[in-house]
Amino acid sequence: MQSLTGTVKHYDWGSTTAIPALLCQPEDGSHWAEYWLGTHPAGGTVMGNDPGVTLDSWLAEHPASLSAGEHSSFGHHLPYLLKILAADQPLSLQAHPSKKEAEAGFADEQARGVPIDDPARNFKDDWPKPEMIVALTPFEALSGFRDPAETLRLFDALGVDDDVMRPTLGPLRFREGAAALAEVFLDCLTLDDTRRAILYEVLAAAVKHSNDDGDVGRFARLAIMLDEYYPGDPSLLAALLLNHVQLGVGQGLHNSAGALHCYLSGTGIEIMASSDNVLRAGLTAKHVDHAALATIVDFVPAPPDIYDPVADGQSVFDYQTPDPEFHLWRLTPKSDDEPAPLPGDGRGRIVLVTDGHLVVQTPSGTTELLQGQTGFIGADEQSTYRGDATAFLAGPGLAPAK
Repeated sequence: MQSLTGTVKHYDWGSTTAIPALLCQPEDGSHWAEYWLGTHPAGGTVMGNDPGVTLDSWLAEHPASLSAGEHSSFGHHLPYLLKILAADQPLSLQAHPSKKEAEAGFADEQARGVPIDDPARNFKDDWPKPEMIVALTPFEALSGFRDPAETLRLFDALGVDDDVMRPTLGPLRFREGAAALAEVFLDCLTLDDTRRAILYEVLAAAVKHSNDDGDVGRFARLAIMLDEYYPGDPSLLAALLLNHVQLGVGQGLHNSAGALHCYLSGTGIEIMASSDNVLRAGLTAKHVDHAALATIVDFVPAPPDIYDPVADGQSVFDYQTPDPEFHLWRLTPKSDDEPAPLPGDGRGRIVLVTDGHLVVQTPSGTTELLQGQTGFIGADEQSTYRGDATAFLAGPGLAPAK
């Protein structure tokens, strides 16, 4: 097993404390938003503490560390990206492309000569970006479109005058399904100054219900909180069309291609395809391309895709999704447990310890990982684990590519 050091990403929405605490590193006053582990070019994961040897270059020199299936589908790059994510305020409202959309969008921008680092570029690579966040703390998010009838009920419960809301929400009353949501959503993103008054009417009504119990109170507090961070942003109305998700510790939220979502607060382990493709819809000062966004967003209303992991043995919890690029397990061995086979043998895997200590035995030796430490286990290494820990293990899904 090879030790790894990931890359910290500093974004304004990140926590100043959560990731340093998990990595057992001192706080420096900056916002540690994400910690990347993988082979994405923007990630920079290195072997041990040697900045001269990246995981990507090491895998190219050690092809047996990935399975034949991984090489066939993904080359010598890891198809997944493992992260710690810590949000102290809402991220942008965003969606990610499918494989075909990413390939077409990337090829188009390459052909037009748009620099990779251009802030107006939509496709940084030609990979899809399905993803899942697993809560390490209570975690809040928006994900997928709520049933329109339920959305209307919540706005009605706030007491906003129907005559005020009709220009924006009218299609939800008189049309059905994805077409109505698409019309309302895109309208919310492009409100002019006159109709922006609708937003202020909603916020004024929300203040009156901010202490209510139940879903109406939650809906009101959500509107107020989003306005606190993005005052007057018309996309706030678009955000209120989404399912409001509250994850308990250990629960996962899966966002497939096209799922509009926004992480609001909390710390979690994120697993995704190895991509940095983000199309933003709002709640951001960054580039927003409404036309491109409209082509990839899934406007079909559906409940959020919440995962409660499946126990697989005494100390393994499986978060298997249909995505071919990644698979995630949570390991919770206790000190008196016998060594157990590490899940995913025959695949190239990354293990990250978030609490305690984990001992991994491979044919090449025994390695102890403490909180915040990370290792790579090759496909050619049959391995067992023991210890007293909470750890997350990532590998490729190896399901048929879509």
